[in-house]
Amino acid sequence: MLFAEKPIGFSVFVPPQQKEGTEKAMAEMKTSLCANGLIWFGAALSIAEILTGTLLAPLGFAKGLLAILIGHCIGCALLYFAGLIGAQTHQSAMGTVKIAFGQKGSILFSILNILQLAGWTAVMIDSGASAAGAVVNIGGEWVWCFIIGALITLWILVGSKTLNRLNAVAMAALFVVTILLCAVILKGHSPVKPRGSLGFGAAVELSVAMPLSWLPLISDYTRTAARPKAATSVSVVVYFLTSSWMYSIGMSAAVFTGESDIAKIMKAAGLGAAALLIIVFSTVTTTFLDVYSAGVSSESISAKLKAKPFSVGVCVIGTLFAVLIPVTKFEDFLYLIGSVFAPMIAILIADYFVLKKDSSAKSADISNLIIWAAGFVMYRLFMKIETPVGSTLPVMLLTFMICALVYQITGGKKNAKAHT
Repeated sequence: MLFAEKPIGFSVFVPPQQKEGTEKAMAEMKTSLCANGLIWFGAALSIAEILTGTLLAPLGFAKGLLAILIGHCIGCALLYFAGLIGAQTHQSAMGTVKIAFGQKGSILFSILNILQLAGWTAVMIDSGASAAGAVVNIGGEWVWCFIIGALITLWILVGSKTLNRLNAVAMAALFVVTILLCAVILKGHSPVKPRGSLGFGAAVELSVAMPLSWLPLISDYTRTAARPKAATSVSVVVYFLTSSWMYSIGMSAAVFTGESDIAKIMKAAGLGAAALLIIVFSTVTTTFLDVYSAGVSSESISAKLKAKPFSVGVCVIGTLFAVLIPVTKFEDFLYLIGSVFAPMIAILIADYFVLKKDSSAKSADISNLIIWAAGFVMYRLFMKIETPVGSTLPVMLLTFMICALVYQITGGKKNAKAHT
């Protein structure tokens, strides 16, 4: 067995006020395997995932599908380890970052995570409003931005039991409508000549980017799982299957119809209300996870910040950004997320599973912060190099190796004993 269920002698330092909050949250709710599966089905069932899939069309269907599967295998493997750390320690995603970077060192990533989640909120609301407006124009996209923002706020404010029921109904409806969408795309169409060009490695990287964007969030949900390891496995497998499916829908739309605007395809096929349903509710259920996790991340910065009000604030800001600021260069945003969080999670995985190192009691782990900065630079450099597996995997392997090397050089084994 490569990894122990919990590293022997490994304990996470938790401030008293945070420990009290964590224990209270754990007592209030233990999530089932089904609930965790539904959460990640809803996360993957997204217009953003479909739109990203359309970018892979220049490869053609066969090579595009291979790139989707390879990229999702890489991204979801990382997603599993990130989620397992939260499940085993019962810490939020940003809480687990303290293991590798210390109390104050983790604040940097909490702030970066909140910024990227606010950005994702704007991107998701903008793309959802644009698609909804193409199906039903009720006065401009800004109206749909506020409608979707209001629904996300409602999702935040309702109680957990009500939310579970809402999610179950919404997911069932979206599942049926998405199957109809697949039939519309594939029926009576033959492949058209792809436009543009895209390298295979770049396509793999685009496929890694979506699961990678969830790395700073997954532990916010696995930490309350009744069966930690099983819940993490179910979450990742469900996300892998659903996200790959969404990417394939987008790619198929572009390959078989020559049209990358999913809303136009659904409208032309006469889906009408069904099209609007999948656009609006898939946007709401996915973006809810972003704003909720922004609230959880805020608690890692200061105990005075409360998750629910902060989440509502991020939703409001994201909605205003979607209305006032053009959300462009979607691919660049995905790559930026990868360059920030890929080396971070590589260091966390190395410290937790392999080196058995715990910096939670420290103010900051300076060596790991320097390694992360090096990993960030490496990622930006690797983006200019075409590799068959994209940028994320080689950068993470290099970061992992540097982390292990520095550990050996600085006498890490001796220091680690202090935590066992």
